[in-house]
Amino acid sequence: MKSKKVIMLKAMFLITFAALVWIGRSINFSKIIGANNQFFTMYQLVGPIAGSFLGTTVGVAAVLIGELINFMILGKAWTIINLLKITPMLFATYYFGSKKRLSSAIIPAICMALFIAHPVGRNAWPYSLYWLIPIIARIIPNNSKFRTLLQSFGATFTSHAIGSVLFLYTIPMSSAEWLALIPVVALERLVFGLGIAGTFYSMRFFLKKLAKKISLLSSVVVLNSNTESEKEKEAVAVEA
Repeated sequence: MKSKKVIMLKAMFLITFAALVWIGRSINFSKIIGANNQFFTMYQLVGPIAGSFLGTTVGVAAVLIGELINFMILGKAWTIINLLKITPMLFATYYFGSKKRLSSAIIPAICMALFIAHPVGRNAWPYSLYWLIPIIARIIPNNSKFRTLLQSFGATFTSHAIGSVLFLYTIPMSSAEWLALIPVVALERLVFGLGIAGTFYSMRFFLKKLAKKISLLSSVVVLNSNTESEKEKEAVAVEA
């Protein structure tokens, strides 16, 4: 009975998650500077939580499938660059759901190294200091009361680190432009970090309420089954 309940809850999460992703993708939040007609959407607040509710592997797989479906719907070209643009959300999902501190922290560390290794990035190195946040978040013990908030900011800045490095190596921007983005990133990622945490807590509240209803429904089914069984026994006894 318990395993069926878990399966039902995960199925409900997937349905709700898919709906939120669809809605989130349709709401633009801010323009991606340096990219023509491309925007960050409210999907940024939803995607990473799949890693927590479904487990790291299944969560990443669910996000990957969603990204590929969106890829086909929009008719994007199957180029290496376009496919690499999927990776920020995949790693954000991995970060949010993973309990492995080292593997989660090493990703933003590699991004920092790649950013500073680039001639333009080298002169805009303060920009990469944002990616110390997901590293520090993994150093803080898991029993911290701010664990979910730290995971949320760690996830969004992991996504930001990978996306920024991809931009650095593919889109021509000056060091001054990267430095000018520092205050923009602060506001943008503050909203995303708080939004991920808020989405997580809202989904958890919804699933807890749903779990109680499933338990009550299961109890009613069992009660009805027992009642029917008792009536059958009484009928047999009367016939005897």
